[in-house]
Amino acid sequence: METLVKVENLKKYFEIRKSFFSKPLYVKAVEDVTFQIPKGSIFAVVGESGSGKSTLGRTILKLIEPTSGKIFYGGNDISKLTRKEMMEYRQKMQIVQQDPYNSLHPRKLIKDIIGEGLKIHFDMRSDEIYVKIRDILELVGLREEHMFRYPHEFSGGQRQRIAIARALVLKPEFVVLDEPTSALDVSVQARVLALLKELREKFSLTYLFITHNLAVVDYMATNVVVMYLGKVMELGSKDDIFKRAAHPYTSVLLDSVPTVGRGKRKHSVPRGEIPNPANPPEGCVFHTRCPKAQSICQQQVPDFIEVAPGHFCRCHFCR
Repeated sequence: METLVKVENLKKYFEIRKSFFSKPLYVKAVEDVTFQIPKGSIFAVVGESGSGKSTLGRTILKLIEPTSGKIFYGGNDISKLTRKEMMEYRQKMQIVQQDPYNSLHPRKLIKDIIGEGLKIHFDMRSDEIYVKIRDILELVGLREEHMFRYPHEFSGGQRQRIAIARALVLKPEFVVLDEPTSALDVSVQARVLALLKELREKFSLTYLFITHNLAVVDYMATNVVVMYLGKVMELGSKDDIFKRAAHPYTSVLLDSVPTVGRGKRKHSVPRGEIPNPANPPEGCVFHTRCPKAQSICQQQVPDFIEVAPGHFCRCHFCR
C-alpha cells in the first residue's frame, strides 16, 4: 500500500530548565518514533495522558518544530522546510482539535472561520468562497444560515462539525484528529465518528486519529500505534493490537476497557502513575508499572522488534 506520511527517528524535546549553573533539563515528549502511515488508512495513536500523542500529531504537521528526525509527506522530506516553504503543504495537511470551543475564534462569524483558509490558499472570488462554505456546511450536517452565527451559539457537537468543515473545505489529503470526540456526549460522539468515516470515504482521506478511547479505536482504526512516555511500545494492524497484543502495556490497556454482560475480560489497570517525562525510568520506560518486569527491564532498553509481518513490539518478552 502506498505510504502518504512517514516519520523516521522523530524526536521532540521541550526544555524546562535552563541555567548557567546547571545542565538543561528536557521533557522528552516524543522519543525516537518511526512508522509509516498508509494512504487511505485511519492510523490511531493510543496511550494514557502524557504519553506524547498530541505532541506527535502536531510535530508531524510541523505546528511545532521537531528536535531531530525526519518527516516525509508524499515522499518529500518536509522536516527542514521553513514556515514559508510549508505553505505548499498546509492545504494538504489539516487538524481537528480536541476542544471545538477553544479552537474556534469566539468573535468571528462561522463564514469567516471556515473561509479564512480559502482566502489564504486559493485565488477565489467572494461568491465562490460563499458557495464552498455553504456546501461544506451542508455536508457536515449544518445549514446555510449557520454561516452568520458565532461559535457560542452552537452546541458542542455542532461546533465540532464546524471545526471539521474548516479542515475539509481546503480538500486536504491528510487530517490529524486530536481526540475529536472526547469533549462530547456519548450520543453525539457516535454521530461525529460516523460522519468522519463517511467523509473519509467521500474524499479519500487519510486520518491520524489520536485518542485514549480503545472502543473508538476498535470502531475507527485500520492501524494502531501504542505510545508510552513518548515511545512507541507496539505497532500493527487493528487485528494485531486487539487480537494478538504482544506488549504488556497494550494488554493492560485492553483489559481496562469496561465491558457489559457475560464473557467480559478480566479488568486490570497499570499500577501506579505514569512517571515524570522529564525523568523517565532507566531501561524499559514501562518497567516500573509492568506486571511482567524482570531485572533486565531495569537495566537494558528493549529493541523495537518485528514479532510478525507488520507487527512490531518494544519489549524483552514480546511473544
